[in-house]
Order: sequence, then C-alpha cells, then structure tokens
Amino acid sequence: MKYRSICCFVVATFLSQPMLAQTSWTLRQCADYAVEHNISIKQKNNQRKQRDIQLSTAKNSRLPDLSASASESFSFGRGLTLDNTYTNRSTNSTSFSLGTTVPLFTGFQIPNQIKLNQLNLEAATQDLEKAKNDIRMQVAQAYVQILYNMEIADVAHRQITIDSAQVARLQALVQNGKASQAELSQQQSTLAQAHLTATQADNNLQLAILALTQLLELPSPEGFSVVRPVANTSNTSLVGLSPDAIYMEALTIKPEVQAEQLRLTASERSIDIAKAGNYPTLNFSAGLQSNYYKTNGMKAESFASQMKNNFSQYIGLNLNVPIFSRFQTRNNVRSARIDRENQLLQLENVKKTLYKDIQQVYYNAVAADSKYHSSEAAAQSSKDAFTLMQAKYENGKANITEFNEAKNNYLKTESDLVQARYESLYQQALLDFYRGKELNF
Repeated sequence: MKYRSICCFVVATFLSQPMLAQTSWTLRQCADYAVEHNISIKQKNNQRKQRDIQLSTAKNSRLPDLSASASESFSFGRGLTLDNTYTNRSTNSTSFSLGTTVPLFTGFQIPNQIKLNQLNLEAATQDLEKAKNDIRMQVAQAYVQILYNMEIADVAHRQITIDSAQVARLQALVQNGKASQAELSQQQSTLAQAHLTATQADNNLQLAILALTQLLELPSPEGFSVVRPVANTSNTSLVGLSPDAIYMEALTIKPEVQAEQLRLTASERSIDIAKAGNYPTLNFSAGLQSNYYKTNGMKAESFASQMKNNFSQYIGLNLNVPIFSRFQTRNNVRSARIDRENQLLQLENVKKTLYKDIQQVYYNAVAADSKYHSSEAAAQSSKDAFTLMQAKYENGKANITEFNEAKNNYLKTESDLVQARYESLYQQALLDFYRGKELNF
C-alpha cells in the first residue's frame, strides 16, 4: 500500500510539470503562461480583490447593525439605603441588551464612498491589465533575444562548415605538394577560432533561454525551445501611421491611462466625502433591554421575575449638527482638492510618458526597417563577393588571407541582417501592441 502511494505521488508530480521537451513554445503560449504564473501579477490580482472587499464593505454600511451585550457587576462597602442612611452592604446586578442603529442621512458620505470604492476597484483592474501587458512585453523581448541568438548560432556553425571544408581541401593540396603547411596551419587556426565563436554563440543562446524560462517561472530550462516565426518585415503596418495617430488610439485602450483617469474621478469623490463633514447626520436606533438586581441580606424577586418585569424597549432618532470642528472639515476638503490636483498631474505625466514611448518605438521601427533593407542589400553583395572570392581561391587566383577576409565580411553582414530582421520584427510588434493588438509575431 505504501509503495502504491509513492508511485501515485511520483506520477502526479511528473504530470504537474510543464512538458518542455514535447513541443516548442510560441510567443503567445509563453505570454499566457507568464501571465498565469507571474508572482507580481498574482499580487496585483490580490490588490484588486482587496478593492472588491472594500467596495462590499462600503455597500453594506447602509445596512442596520445589530449588537447584543450582557454585564454582571458587584458592589461592596457602605452605600445609601432606601431610608436615606448609610450601611455596609453588597449588591449584584445583571443586565442584557440588544440594539440596532440605522444611518438615515450621513451627508451623502455613504453613496460617495461606494462610488469611490467602485472607481478604485476599476482602477485596480486596469493596474492588473497593465501588469499583464508589462510581462507580455518582457516575454516578447526575451523571446526575440532567443530568436536572434539562434540565428547567430546558425551563422557561427555555417562558418565552421566553410572552414572545415577549406581545411580538408588544404590537407589534400598539402599532400599533393600544391599548398604549404603554413597555409594549412593558418586555416586550422581559423577553424579553431570558428569553433570558439560557435561555442560562445551556443552559450549566449542557452543564457537567453534561461532568462525566458525564469521569466515564465519554469523550474528548469532543460528541453525548452521556441518556435521560429516567419519574419515579415515588409513594414506595411507603418503605412499611413504616425506617432500622433497611434497615441490617439492608445489613449482610449491603454490600461495605465484608464487607471489614472479613474483615480482622477475617484479624487473628486474624495472631495465630496470630505465635504460630508459640513452636513448634519441622522441615525435611527432601537433596542431591547432588561436587568436583575439583588442586595445581599434583603429579599428580592426571582431572576426570571425581574427579567420579565424590567423588560423595556426603546426607539430613537439622533441628529448631529456640526457647528465648529476646529477647521478640520475645511482642511480635509483642502487636502482632498490638492490630492485631485496631484492626480491630474499624474494623469498628464502618464500620457506624456506614453506619447514618448510611442514616439521612441515608432522611430525605432522606421530605423529598424531601413536598416533591415540596407542589411539585405549588404548581405547579398557580400555573399556574391564571397562566392566569387571562393571560386578564385579554389582556382589559385587568390590567397587564403583574401579568402578569409571575404568570408568574415560575408558572415558579419549575415549577422547584421539577422539582428536587423528581428529588431524590425520586434519594433513593429510593439507598435501594434500600443494600438491594442495582440503582441505576436
């Protein structure tokens, strides 16, 4: 039985782990997983739940309260008797009461408090969405870094293939006496350097994978891989767009703007709540009570009889009219108005930051697209030059130094093209994200 329980535990533990080795992850899968498991997002969600509880508390403040009390007291020593003399005596009394209070008018404080807490809940919901967007952007950046490092590693390994082929060729030429040992040694050194470059590229790729898996809160990067998207860098998403146009779209959908706008409205409710101190308040109260009293040495009615005979009820209205509060209400209103001014400044600051971010991303996208097309032309030219130089070298019309120079130039332009491709892809995806579209490649 114990062995069976252990087996079940092991199987359950295994099934609860992400199946990293079975499939490659898309950007959307990574983003969704990060949103579900990120600790900061969970904390933001708890803050939203707290706001929901505060709203419930504000709504329930309209309800009557109900409280019960019981007391028992004892008195010792000299006391006044019924015949107006003092004597040593001991008494005890028992009392019970049940009461309720209903707020009838609170200077509009309760409805304003409910509206304030409703706005705070909506703002907290927008904060949660902002946190989700932030983690999505971080995931996208880490995802692109993996893609870039994958391409760079491919370039590095292509360099090994080229250099290995040349070493094999030179070895055959040395054996036939058509090449010197020095040329072979130089090419072997170049091959060794290519292996080192490839090792560094592989290490950078593993570190990039580690960074993304840590962002996803995965237990290990082992077996993790991503899907290589088809890079579409035609830049059609920028046609007819400008930073101002994107900004106007973003103002209506970005959660950080919506959250601060809601807080600005909430600050106006806070002013109304502070003004409630100038209004009178009216409460209704009602209750039941009874008591039992006994003096030692004297005859008293039974407990049940006294509780029945002393039973009483009461109802009442309590009106409280503020006349002078040491300027506390006035200062509370002033403080609330200053808070509103600060919130207005905060909203403007968020808008300006959003506009600056959109400007930065837009011009980065324009520059990245231009760089990509230039890199395409440069890569094609260097590839043609390398192909020509390779033919000349193999026909003995160029030396190994010229060959390696052309090869290195070709591989460098390939690396530049990869970097430009994914930079353009990422910047265009960010622009779409600011316009309310899903962050995807």
